Amino acid sequence: MSEPVKLQNRLKAEFAEAPPRSPRTRSERKAAPDDRAVEAPASAPVPDKNLPFRAILSGLILFLSGLVLATGLSSGFPIAATGLGLAGVAGAAFLFFTRRPATGAEHAHDRSWERSETSQILSAIHDVLGDIVVVRALDGRILSANAVLGELTGIVEVEGRTCEALGLTFRSQAIPHRYDVDVVGPACRRVYSWHDVTVRDPASGELVVHSIARDVTEERLAEGERERARQRAEEASAAKSRLLATVSHEIRTPLSGILGMSHLIGQTRLTAEQKNYLAGMRQSGHALVQLVDDLLDFSTIEAGRFQLRPSEEPVRPMLESVVEMLSHRAHEKGIEIGSFVAPDVPGLLIYDAPRLRQVLYNVVGNAVKFTHAGGVSLETALDHGAVIIRVTDTGPGMNAEDQARIFEEFEQTGSPAQRSGGTGLGLAISARILKEAGGALTLESTPGKGSTFTIRMPVDIRTPKTARGSRKGILAGSLVFLLAPAGPASAALVRTVEALGGVCYLATSADEALDLVQHLSGRKAKLTDIIVDNRLAGAYRRDLADLTFLRDSNARRIYLVNPEERGGRALGNGEGFDSWLIRPLRERSLVEVLRGRMKGVEVRDAINDNRPILKDLPQQQTMSPIPAEPAGIRILLAEDDPVNAMLVRSVLERAGHTVRHVPDYPALVAALAGATAAGPFAADLIVTDLGMPGGDGREMIARIVRRDYGNAALPVLVLTADSRAGLREELLAVGADAVLAKPADPARLIAEIDRLARRASA
Repeated sequence: MSEPVKLQNRLKAEFAEAPPRSPRTRSERKAAPDDRAVEAPASAPVPDKNLPFRAILSGLILFLSGLVLATGLSSGFPIAATGLGLAGVAGAAFLFFTRRPATGAEHAHDRSWERSETSQILSAIHDVLGDIVVVRALDGRILSANAVLGELTGIVEVEGRTCEALGLTFRSQAIPHRYDVDVVGPACRRVYSWHDVTVRDPASGELVVHSIARDVTEERLAEGERERARQRAEEASAAKSRLLATVSHEIRTPLSGILGMSHLIGQTRLTAEQKNYLAGMRQSGHALVQLVDDLLDFSTIEAGRFQLRPSEEPVRPMLESVVEMLSHRAHEKGIEIGSFVAPDVPGLLIYDAPRLRQVLYNVVGNAVKFTHAGGVSLETALDHGAVIIRVTDTGPGMNAEDQARIFEEFEQTGSPAQRSGGTGLGLAISARILKEAGGALTLESTPGKGSTFTIRMPVDIRTPKTARGSRKGILAGSLVFLLAPAGPASAALVRTVEALGGVCYLATSADEALDLVQHLSGRKAKLTDIIVDNRLAGAYRRDLADLTFLRDSNARRIYLVNPEERGGRALGNGEGFDSWLIRPLRERSLVEVLRGRMKGVEVRDAINDNRPILKDLPQQQTMSPIPAEPAGIRILLAEDDPVNAMLVRSVLERAGHTVRHVPDYPALVAALAGATAAGPFAADLIVTDLGMPGGDGREMIARIVRRDYGNAALPVLVLTADSRAGLREELLAVGADAVLAKPADPARLIAEIDRLARRASA
């Protein structure tokens, strides 16, 4: 039998003999608005039981009188008959409305019956639902309880006992007067959700506690299972994070050696071919670092521990470095890559530069990967407190199905060969990073016509509005003739010159150039610069160089080449060019050349700011030349990996420092205490790895700072491949003076050591 049917049968049995209620008159309600103030005497009269009968009879007389009246009026009865009908109507009305009013005692009796009825209904409902209903005194004694409590505890007489004596165990909840109660009975143990309400008993006037409890055993079991599942998930997530941290540390350690040694090789005399090989090695190493960073970012985002670290950084050099990094890959495929930054974008913005660089590397790298003809172009603008970067390619495009899943983890599009070249994490992580920053990554694509990814990154701007337009007139007065194939690189160059205040005429072939020269000659225009792309250099020498307008012009001749070709024969003497530029262009290089500040290949190479030396990926800085001024301090280097030890030692010694190397923590302690076989070493600074054998890194740093080994107060610089969130703050908290991630940029390492040395000597 269902619960509703049980409840219906129970209620029928309870109220089969219930007495009828007598309604109150309006005068009674007005005279006694508070039911609780009416007290019925012991000999209260019984309510008028004939009232229902009289009401029915009055209604019947009223109906018949109305019928007689209507018949008399319609049939022409005598006036006497009509009057009789009216009298009957009046009598019926008088009989209906003149009832004996109930006294105050009768009204109180009626309300008492209603309260009793309500109490019985609620009691029946709670019994059917299996709820516990208890009334207790303030000292905890049970005054009354329903049968459910006795059935659960196996004790029939519960009155006079306390809940604790019955074996009930109370556990407080977050809401006041709410408890979880364990009820242990002969058959089983149940859990009830218990609610207390303190009221005044209307009969005795004493304060009592009314309690209602409902069985929530199944709910609590489900909650417990969910909590255990959550704990298991957190443990699995922590284990995954530890695994990724360990793997990344193990991968970064040899990577530090690879990239560091490639940097040292780059400081030696190399042929152009060797430099290209070295650039390829660096690019592969940085791609592996990028993969490690993607995996770590994916893990931290999933765990909800992802953090942005905005700082004031220039945006144009960062954009240009990403384009420059990927230009070699684009040129190998025979496609172009170019970048244009609107002149209203300030030089400095407050944003997380490493994260935006990571997003750009993924998005632009993806565009280069899938584009086989044409090229990839970047357009950067400022829009309502955000940097907007549109990455447009001329690749195959995507259908609606591919667009719907392109930002999901481990999803890839393209051919099987293209899918095998990645993990499907880059775009997914980029979208998540921008979402965490309050921005977005969106896509517009048409099959066969290419795709446009739009990156929106919120930024803060400190540059005054009056200073933002200062770039617009940098090239005012420049009139540039450009001979270059159509594509993203030439389009970006034209837009940049015109955005900075100059005028640029583009010819994409020799025939267009002849028409353009004729047009400019007719206008008697005075060119300031002639830029020739190396791919059309032969046509320029053959068809254009001897034209009177160009030959007699005083314009600078500028040669535009790929970075891979700058050491070739075309840049030698006798070609008639005054300067040269590397494609893809950096804005500063273009401005310096067009304003005449760089003349001649030798001068250009000496101060070249867009050499094809790859920039580091997120969280790393440019590997710039080591400062020539030696600091000359004594450094104790603790590093267990021999390759990294040799790399760091070479960098430090090349900077003029004296270095002593120890391979583990016990050797570091011995060196600090002066108990080594090599004799004492009065160090001025310690450079140490974090994860070495023989001790815990944090504890060792803390003890060194406390001088537990008899050492002097020494600055401590930590090198670590562990990139877990919050690790740097932990190390600084225990006493480290600086923390650098591996692979450490040599220039930054030397700069940090110089800073610590100056601070120690101050």
